[in-house]
Amino acid sequence: MDFSIPDDLIALRDRTRAFVRDVVIPFEHDPRRGAHGPQEALRTDLVNKAREAGLLSPHVSKTWGGLGLSHVEKAVVFEVAGYSMLGPVALNIAAPDEGNMHLLEMVASEAQKQRWLDPMSAGTARSCFLMTEPHPGAGSDPALMKTVAVKDGDDFVINGRKWLITGADGAAFAIIMARTIVSGEDVGATMFLTDLPVKGFSVVRDLDTMDSSFTGGHSEIDLKDVRIPASDVLGEVGQGFRNAQVRLVPARLTHCMRWLGAAQRAHDIASDYARRREAFGKPLIAHEGIGFQLADNEIDLHTTRLGIWHTAWLLDQGERASAESSMIKVHASEAVWRVVDRCVQILGGMGVTRDTEIERIFRDIRAFRIYDGPSEVHRWSISRKLAKVG
Repeated sequence: MDFSIPDDLIALRDRTRAFVRDVVIPFEHDPRRGAHGPQEALRTDLVNKAREAGLLSPHVSKTWGGLGLSHVEKAVVFEVAGYSMLGPVALNIAAPDEGNMHLLEMVASEAQKQRWLDPMSAGTARSCFLMTEPHPGAGSDPALMKTVAVKDGDDFVINGRKWLITGADGAAFAIIMARTIVSGEDVGATMFLTDLPVKGFSVVRDLDTMDSSFTGGHSEIDLKDVRIPASDVLGEVGQGFRNAQVRLVPARLTHCMRWLGAAQRAHDIASDYARRREAFGKPLIAHEGIGFQLADNEIDLHTTRLGIWHTAWLLDQGERASAESSMIKVHASEAVWRVVDRCVQILGGMGVTRDTEIERIFRDIRAFRIYDGPSEVHRWSISRKLAKVG
């Protein structure tokens, strides 16, 4: 493995870093940044700025207006974009759109790409991905999926309920996962595409959550006799779970990239504070109780970055890297949480105020240990593989 960064990628990284510092961070106190994420008007302003800077949708192939970054190249760019939690929103690389764009590029027909991928990669449309369900439906165990799509002539009719659906409020289209019944037989899960609004698709409520980074927040959705033409099946009927892995494996990794950038931001704020703030006759950083916490931050940030790059390299080599994706997701989500938790402690009273961005990063980054598979589920998956060895 070659961890050196080529000159053109260094230039892109530095350009992205400067854009986030000079353009995006000043928007962090914009009143349109609310409890349910950046409002659409703020997202539009940020996207327009990134478009002007030539940084919009860098992960998308050049065919669809992006820069066609590899996974390793994304690791470099997404981290510096994540230095502000508004950075991924501006570059159009935030969840769920980033993962949905990847999925559409890999699985959708050309007609579907023209209809749904093109406006999303241009930053003029948002999407949502409907998989998770409330009890007793599918959460960590997708086999429990209760949402059902029944073949009816040339259409499928979908009924069910989804929740914790990121970005549904205001989305231009949805990707819906449902168990599929054809001629009375359950043929497995299928993904369906549909424009929004559509009859029978309703946002029951916007959930009040501790995080606030995603445009449109998180919603509970009711699906009642939602009719979707068979031509709008994404991929093949019954191949929904297989296609979900096309999306979820790299999406876990890009979450790690973005949150690493946010943790780096918190660490930089805490380090600067520890160098300036004095107590008991010397700067805080000169006290081992503080200096050692910052040293542990450096260790966690460094090892997480290496893990991300290694997993990204495997994906670029064509490896499936599902186990590695699970491992780095667990490691990264827990490591960046430790980093930001230490930063709150280092800032003391200021750490629990909104005088710095750390308080917001602290609240938002906690959820990363749960979504895209909680740490316990990934550990269980890894241990099951170990049980088969020997």
